[in-house]
Amino acid sequence: MSLLRSLAPKEGSKHSPKRIGRGIGSGMGGTSTKGHKGQLARTGGRVRRGFEGGQTPIHRRLPKFGFSNVAFANRFEIVNIGQLASFSGEVNPDGLREAGLVNKGNVKILGNGELKVALLVKAHKFTESAKKAIEAAGGKVEVIK
Repeated sequence: MSLLRSLAPKEGSKHSPKRIGRGIGSGMGGTSTKGHKGQLARTGGRVRRGFEGGQTPIHRRLPKFGFSNVAFANRFEIVNIGQLASFSGEVNPDGLREAGLVNKGNVKILGNGELKVALLVKAHKFTESAKKAIEAAGGKVEVIK
């Protein structure tokens, strides 16, 4: 019967830690595995991340690059025409929000899927394939600002 109290780590998987600086008999006394003198032997003797010995670090030598136009970006929430099959009559951004297909912002209709119902679809942007598919089903497309 295997009990939790009888569980033990596998033989040889646990090691006792190095006991440095505990006398010459340990083999790690004297300099405590730090070598002789120098910055790395001293207390707190490390250099900060990115420090290159005093020369100008690479993140300052290389030029800045890239541009983010987040404040003025036109972001569109995407809806495929296959998702419009459950609608009837007029489809607008408010109806899409109520149906849980978009959250907020501008709506763009893509042409993936099939549409067999004639709908009046109002959105901010349409792809050419979406326009053709909606009009082929007998519906109309209206771009809103």
